[in-house]
Amino acid sequence: MENDWMERTIGSIVAELPEAAQVFKRFGIDYCCGGGRPLEEAVREAGLDADTVDRALYDAQCKAAALTDATDFRAFAPADLVDHIEARHHAYLQEALPEISERLGLVLRAHGRNHPELFQLHAVFGALRTDLEQHLVKEETMLFPGVTDGQGHPGAETRALAQVIRDEHTAAGEALRTMRRLMHDYAPPEDACPTFRRLLKDLETMEADLFQHIHLENNILLQGV
Repeated sequence: MENDWMERTIGSIVAELPEAAQVFKRFGIDYCCGGGRPLEEAVREAGLDADTVDRALYDAQCKAAALTDATDFRAFAPADLVDHIEARHHAYLQEALPEISERLGLVLRAHGRNHPELFQLHAVFGALRTDLEQHLVKEETMLFPGVTDGQGHPGAETRALAQVIRDEHTAAGEALRTMRRLMHDYAPPEDACPTFRRLLKDLETMEADLFQHIHLENNILLQGV
């Protein structure tokens, strides 16, 4: 890979170098919903030093060069990528969303008096859960068949639906950012009980999984759709 990071889109960098996702996360650069933006633009708007980001990406590239088992999702056929997304990311959300919801309810009752931000978190997460549950069904019953059956040439209906899906991804990304802000980057407060700490870990795990999920769809599966 040529060292031309700043001229490329964020999503294309992560698609070729998955380790870049951790670099972007460290610098607060959105690589899933904002994957279509040139890196130079994102770095400039965030007030970051381009050389620092460039060096971090170069280091990640050097470390990745020693790995031989890294998965290149760009080489997947659409049907195979869909299978991976459903088995890894959809299955995870279908299990995690109700578990997190139940745990959040327990924490809200136990800590809501001292941490009123939990009420806001409950509202944002509840809306996100509802949206995601509908979103997964929409993908599995409408989007994915349209992408795979089209054999690389999706019809107008599938292209329109793909834009709806991208918009829903953007809304999910905004909800994730709001939850992270409400929970102070998921740092547990001093009075957090084990259930509270587990909730924060679960929310951060869900965030990381959704970022990868959205990245695979926006920047690989739906690229060019």
